[in-house]
Amino acid sequence: MQIAIMLNGERRETPQGTTVAALVEALELAKGRVAVERNREIVPMSLWGDVVLEEGDSLEVVHFVGGGEDDGWTVAGRTFRSRLIVGTGKYKDYAQNAAAAEAAGAEIVTVAVRRVNLTDRSQPLLTDYVKPDRFTYLPNTAGCFTADDALRTLRLAREAGGWTLVKLEVLADPKTLFPDVIETIRATEVLVKEGFDVMVYTSDDPVVAKRLEEAGAAAIMPLGAPIGSGLGIQNRVNIRLIVEAARVPVLVDAGVGTASDAAIAMELGCDGVLMNTAIAEAKDPVRMARAMKAAVEAGRDAYLAGRMGVRRYADPSSPLAGLI
Repeated sequence: MQIAIMLNGERRETPQGTTVAALVEALELAKGRVAVERNREIVPMSLWGDVVLEEGDSLEVVHFVGGGEDDGWTVAGRTFRSRLIVGTGKYKDYAQNAAAAEAAGAEIVTVAVRRVNLTDRSQPLLTDYVKPDRFTYLPNTAGCFTADDALRTLRLAREAGGWTLVKLEVLADPKTLFPDVIETIRATEVLVKEGFDVMVYTSDDPVVAKRLEEAGAAAIMPLGAPIGSGLGIQNRVNIRLIVEAARVPVLVDAGVGTASDAAIAMELGCDGVLMNTAIAEAKDPVRMARAMKAAVEAGRDAYLAGRMGVRRYADPSSPLAGLI
C-alpha cells in the first residue's frame, strides 16, 4: 500500500511503513551529508531508522553548502533561493531602492498598486530601476482597509502585469496597522477561488493562521510587531506555534528593526522574512541590506543545526575530573 507525502514541495508516493532512513536510501543520498525535516521538526540522524512516515507528512531534505548559500524554499510551486523579501517604499529614490534590493540578495520585492501619474509623465518609474525581469514582483494591498478594496487592487494588479502571486493585507485601523482578520479571511477565500496564490499578512495568532491556511493561503505572514515600528519580534512563542502547525511557508512580516531580529525569525523556523522600513530608514540602507542578508542566512543555518538545550544552571565546557 502506498501513502502520499510532500517531499521538498512536491507530492510523492512511498510504501506504507517507510522510515526516514529508507527514504534517504531510496533517494540515493549519502547519510551524514543531508538533513531531514519532517512536518517542520528536524529528525536527528540517530532516529532515522525509527521514524516511520505517515500519510500527509511534509518532508524537507536539504544539504549543507559553503559560501553562505541556502537550501531554498517554495511557495505556490515557485522556488526561490533568497529567504529575504524587501519592499519598495520609503527610499530616497528608486536608484537607492534598487541598490538595496541587490545588496539584500532579494529575488522578490513587494510593490504597491497606485494610480498612473497623468500630470507629470516625466517622473521616474520603479520598473526602470527595480526591473521585473530581475525580481519577482509581489503586488500587495498596502493601504486597504476592507476586503473589497483589497480584491479590487489585486484584480487590477493581475490585469496590469499578469501577477497571480500576491500579498494580501487588510488593515483594521491607521494607528496600529494591525490586520482585520475577519476581512482578511474573507478576501483570502475569494482570491483563492479566482486563481490567485495568496501570501497573507496576519496577526501572530496561531488559530487565525490555521484558519487562513484552511482558506487556501499559499503562505502565512504573521507580524513580528506593528508595521514600521522596528520593535522586533514581540511574541516568539506564537510565531513558533504558527511555524509548527503550518503546512505552507511562514514568513515574518513587519516589525523587524535590525539584523538580530531577522536572525531570530529564522531561528524560530520561519521560511523567510519580509521587511521594508528596517532597510529603507537605516542611515546606510545598502549596508543594512547586506547585514539583513547575512542575518537571514545565519539564522537559517542555526535553525538547521539545532540549538543546544537551555539549562537553568552552568555546565562546564571542560571536565572537572583530573583537575590540578
